[in-house]
Order: sequence, then C-alpha cells, then structure tokens
Amino acid sequence: MTPTDVSTSMFERIGGSATIDRLVDRFYDRMDTLPEAKVIRAMHADDLGLIRVVLKRYLTEWTGGPKLYSPEKGHPRLRQRHIGFAIGDAERDAWMLCMRGALEETVIDIAARQDLDRAMSGLADWMRNRP
Repeated sequence: MTPTDVSTSMFERIGGSATIDRLVDRFYDRMDTLPEAKVIRAMHADDLGLIRVVLKRYLTEWTGGPKLYSPEKGHPRLRQRHIGFAIGDAERDAWMLCMRGALEETVIDIAARQDLDRAMSGLADWMRNRP
C-alpha cells in the first residue's frame, strides 16, 4: 500500500488536537458573547468548562482522530442526548453562526473548512426536534 492509497482523516487535514481545541474554545467563546447566540447559551450551564472538554473529545473522534469520546460516553446518540432541549431553526442557526465563525478563525485549509461546514450543517439540521 502506498501513501496515496490511505485517505487522510479530517482530523489530520485540519491540524489535529491543537486545532480541535482552538475550534471548540472559539465556538464557546462566541456562544458566550454573541447576542444572536443567547438562545443556545441559555441551554448550557453557567460554567462551560466541562462541555468544552466533551465537545473536544467528540469532535476529535468524529473527525477521525483518537477515540476519546466513545470509551467514556458510549455511542454519541446526539439526538437522544439533546431531546430535552427545544431545537428548531433559530437554535440550529445560532449554533451554526458560532461554529462557522470558529471554523473561519481556526481551520486554515479552505477545502477542509468547507467540508466541515457541510458536515456540521447536516448534523445541525438533523438535531432539530421541533419546527
């Protein structure tokens, strides 16, 4: 097998753990400060420290990096884990606003950023549980 036969994971494309850490930190910084994000900020605890760690572990694994999430939490079951929160278009849009800004600031590779945006947009759409 030659190196070209092996696909590069998104985790590797974006720069690994350092980029995931910056991405998640910028995402939650935006959620904490943007007026447009108040609707989703209200769904979180005052202290965002623990959820930052959980999202970093999830995104690391989701992008093809080391399995840091599932050994501790099991299958993500994202819709089930979020079912107690009313997630409609406004919440999805606020989440994507924060994530797109964080992606712009942290993912240098434009193609990788666009690929992640598409994947995260699909995920955000799928998370809606009300009109």
